[in-house]
Amino acid sequence: MTATDRSIELIKTAAQAAADRLAHDIIAYDVSDVLSITDAFLLASAPNDRQVKSIVDEIEERLLKELGAKPVRREGDRDARWILLDYVDIVVHVQHSEERVFYALERLWKDCPELDLPEDAVNTRGKAAEHAALTGADIEAGSGLPEGPDGELS
Repeated sequence: MTATDRSIELIKTAAQAAADRLAHDIIAYDVSDVLSITDAFLLASAPNDRQVKSIVDEIEERLLKELGAKPVRREGDRDARWILLDYVDIVVHVQHSEERVFYALERLWKDCPELDLPEDAVNTRGKAAEHAALTGADIEAGSGLPEGPDGELS
């Protein structure tokens, strides 16, 4: 089983919306073979709570306006550290960069196929590491994940 055309359309539109709001490290996975509750996950991050909310608002607005899709659930607004939008066919995770590193969802879904995304979204890969370098945070370049003492990802 693979993600439906509708799911892919939702993912691409959401990814472009996230990229337009300067999200970092946008990636999408086809999880349809391992989960029965949804077809795909979109992951994105931002360096602060305000930007997390802005990204989520843009995704929600764009999916409604362009594709007539409304989330059945929106969670995490209070702290804006990790906001989840559940569209049934897809689930969007927008995380504060620190939560993205800590929870490392990419590791959990790394065996699932990546979905193709718009070029603007692909170009956001490594942006969290660039931002971390500017602010002095300890994030391995390119992965958005911290290195352990032995050089391995922790």
